[in-house]
Amino acid sequence: MDARLFLITGGTMANLKLIQQKRRTGSKGLISVFTLIIAQLALLPFVHAASSDSQLETAQVRLQSLSREFRLDGVVEAINRATVSAQTGGNIKEILVDVDDYVEKGAIIIRLKDVSQQAQLKKAQAGEKEAISNLAKAEDEYVRIKGIYAKKVVSKSQMDEATHALSAAKARLESTRASLDEAREQLSYTQVKAPYSGIVIERHVEAGETVQPGTKLMTGVSLDKLRVNVDVPQSLINKIREYGKAFVYTDEALNGEHQVTVEKITIFPIADRASNTFKVRLDLPEGIKGLFPGMFVKASLVTGEKQVLVVPQESIVYRSEVTAVYVLANDGLINFRQVRLGSVSNGSQAIISGLSEGEKVALDPIKAGIAVMQQRRQQPTGQGDE
Repeated sequence: MDARLFLITGGTMANLKLIQQKRRTGSKGLISVFTLIIAQLALLPFVHAASSDSQLETAQVRLQSLSREFRLDGVVEAINRATVSAQTGGNIKEILVDVDDYVEKGAIIIRLKDVSQQAQLKKAQAGEKEAISNLAKAEDEYVRIKGIYAKKVVSKSQMDEATHALSAAKARLESTRASLDEAREQLSYTQVKAPYSGIVIERHVEAGETVQPGTKLMTGVSLDKLRVNVDVPQSLINKIREYGKAFVYTDEALNGEHQVTVEKITIFPIADRASNTFKVRLDLPEGIKGLFPGMFVKASLVTGEKQVLVVPQESIVYRSEVTAVYVLANDGLINFRQVRLGSVSNGSQAIISGLSEGEKVALDPIKAGIAVMQQRRQQPTGQGDE
């Protein structure tokens, strides 16, 4: 008997305990319990409906201006790419880095034997000392001649000779110091340094080889500053000049529909004769991860604007091959409606068809699905069949 009453009264443990307690007190208590439970069951659908509606967060379908984009394939290249060459002659003593090594700016990558450069430096230093000594001698002679010339003891020609000797001594000192700077510079060239931070992509020499000024040593690129090259049809080049805005999508960005805004657009002024396309360079901001020179990426160039319906991205439901949203009608009912999606921009999903401006969509599809199941249970049997 208790089990049957348990099922009739909704199957809650609290109602079962209450029935068992009132059976001991008599029939009047049992009848009052039935009345209370029936009242609870009558109000239960309204409680569920009210709680589900109040817990659902919604967003309104709205119109938004989005950029009209034309997508093209682009090739990534490094802005800073250079081949380091020898600036002095000598034999390669040591190679400190190899291909695929990361090198900091100013780090030594190759050392050359510097015997000849050291000798030239010592020679220049000795020449500077000699020039300083000659200058001091010329200054003393000039001071002496000038003193006795004032007393009319020596002729003017001797005074002019002392003046020219002093000027020549000063010029020789400047020349020797210039030679000293050159010798120091040639010595510094024996330690080849990286012009910027980057990765070595090619090595042109081996240890023990003799190089001359201009000989290629290593080639490297910097991944800090990258750009994308695209070929744009001539029919779009004027619109691209007008709007001056573009985006680049990496592989990771395409999966997440996240776009990278281009910092600078450079349009070449001459079209290619074979393809009638213009070369366009898109400079990327620093710090973009996952991009390497030579990779293919998608580039979008803005050619206009358009008005589209958008909803928050979290409101979209994916069920197998069906894409839909939960729409809240004015009568409080929740409908599962299929939609066609457009592009994604800053967390907003463009809707091509399936919705109208001003409609409300549920932000939490899981809670909306539970509310729909509750609504179906509350509908009469005949109405649900329709």
